[in-house]
Amino acid sequence: MVGKSPVPLGKFVLVLLRPRTPTGHPAKGVVGDRSLVVADVFRDGHDSVAARLVLTGPGDDEPTYSPMTALGNDRFEGHVEPATCGMHTLAIEAWTDRFGTWRHHLEARAAAHDPDVEVELEVGARLLEALAPGAPSTLRPRLAEVITTLRSVTCTLATKLAIALDDALAAALAPVVDLHDLTASAPVGLRVDPAWAKAPAWYELFPRSEGGFVGTGKRLAAVAEMGFDVLYLPPIHPIGTTHRKGRGNTLVAGPDDPGSPWGIGSDEGGHTAIHAELGTAAEFRTLVADAREQGIEVALDYALQCSPDHPWVREHPEWFHHRPDGSIRYAENPPKKYQDIFPIDFWPADDADRVALWEACRDVLEHWIGEGVRVFRVDNPHTKPFVFWEWVIAEVQSRHPDVCFLSEAFTRPKVMHALAALGFTWSYTYFTWRDEAAELREYGDELATVPDVDYFRPSFWTNTQDILAGPLRDGPPAAFALRAVLAATVSPNWGIYSGFELCENQTQSDANTEYLHSEKYEVKARDWDAPDSLVPLIAALNAARRSHPALAEMATLRFHHSTDDVNLLVYSKTAPDGTDPVLVIVNLDPLLMRDGQLRLDLGALGLGGGGAYEAHDTLTGETFTWHGPDPYVRFDPAEGRVAHVLALRPVGA
Repeated sequence: MVGKSPVPLGKFVLVLLRPRTPTGHPAKGVVGDRSLVVADVFRDGHDSVAARLVLTGPGDDEPTYSPMTALGNDRFEGHVEPATCGMHTLAIEAWTDRFGTWRHHLEARAAAHDPDVEVELEVGARLLEALAPGAPSTLRPRLAEVITTLRSVTCTLATKLAIALDDALAAALAPVVDLHDLTASAPVGLRVDPAWAKAPAWYELFPRSEGGFVGTGKRLAAVAEMGFDVLYLPPIHPIGTTHRKGRGNTLVAGPDDPGSPWGIGSDEGGHTAIHAELGTAAEFRTLVADAREQGIEVALDYALQCSPDHPWVREHPEWFHHRPDGSIRYAENPPKKYQDIFPIDFWPADDADRVALWEACRDVLEHWIGEGVRVFRVDNPHTKPFVFWEWVIAEVQSRHPDVCFLSEAFTRPKVMHALAALGFTWSYTYFTWRDEAAELREYGDELATVPDVDYFRPSFWTNTQDILAGPLRDGPPAAFALRAVLAATVSPNWGIYSGFELCENQTQSDANTEYLHSEKYEVKARDWDAPDSLVPLIAALNAARRSHPALAEMATLRFHHSTDDVNLLVYSKTAPDGTDPVLVIVNLDPLLMRDGQLRLDLGALGLGGGGAYEAHDTLTGETFTWHGPDPYVRFDPAEGRVAHVLALRPVGA
């Protein structure tokens, strides 16, 4: 005797392949975007199978159903298009396609002149009677006619077979769900972010170098004209004086040295306070509102660390690491030392202290969300517990589903990916250190593969306040131009730290990536109207990104080849449906002219018909007419040309 099963019995095996994360955390989507879903769906026996997708959003009274298409070999695919932000659930429902199975068998019997065909027609009539209640009301009269014909004693067999095997009837019945053995998979999460989160362009700016919030507000028009979506501000809080760093990261600050904004906290307040020299809370709110009116979100730095003068140090010493002599340990990342910063101990001995600490950290986010902030750049999240981020991001997004987080974790790949899986919206990447063609291709291929593309949104930064790397170090303007093109077109998400457009290239030393005269330790004055600025190039790149949906994709990245010269990097993107092909060619040598013939996969670009095609350069406005897969290209940095960003189309299209 078979005992009671501990799990529901079902005929189907449902294996979700996309979207997914290796850890089982929710994959990612954005509002209004068609997210591809791929699954293996099969059952015992030889009967045909049908499937659909079930998407349920926050607050939905009823789920949204989407059809899945059989691709062969038991693989199905479909799309969901979420309409709201927040956590959704996604499931697959499968059932035996009794009509499709019957139709296939009938066709085979008729071809073999099986004498049981008439009996099979009665089977079909009864099946249609069972399906009719679930069919749309507009289809039911048609089904009634078919049933009558199948049972007719006057119609010929040929007539009955023609109506039974009519393709239009099969197409009309395809969406009808046969409830007799409907089986659902376990639901999985799908985190849906605002539409703009798919492909934002970031600009980092120190407010104190612009005269505070009011001066920063005057820069908004320039940031908007360059086409940036996010204005990221380093910490805006009071800065401690104990062990304050001086210019150039010296250990002793002079009387006029402002200190590092990451040395957070003083007698004036901590993480919810504003440095008095930057302005007032009202001026900050005005900045956020004015930015949003220009299509820009203001992102705040969320750095969970404290200066020795932070109120938490006095009020909650149990939240910090203590050395045997009772003193609090400052932060280190050898060989770097941060004497002006105390790291937080996220695991105090008393669990009540841990709860209080974690809630205080959450409340910092809630405070700034209340001030209008919806984006946070998180400093060094890999040095805090994963479980804390999993908890705090879910807590915040359950209340504010449009809030997004950028992970600044330049660390080991598995750690970076784990942080992305547990909830971070975007992630910093190794792009800053990828200079050669081979390593760029390898890294691009890695980021464009499943499952990475379903949850890891790579953010390519040319530089940061901490990092001046690769060809930018003492590099010419061409180095800055080619890195901008790569960052803006390989990844859907990119960013620059202010001064990049002016080609600031002086390094502190050969031993590190720090800037000479680092803005972290001093106020920096810049001439934004300086000649030879890269502002026109940056604006053209962001305009191309907004005009071409292909550049918002990661999964469609494909590398092509050039003849012999390894300094020419060639790659393309398309929209998910294969339209909007964009071809990018970059000369990775900022000093020398490079040229050669390309070897393009025209089929991957939707141009496999063999005719002539136009290549319109979105950076210069030029249009070239090319024939075949091997056009010639030439780039001379001395002439100001380092790359093509080409929109392709057949001649006359």
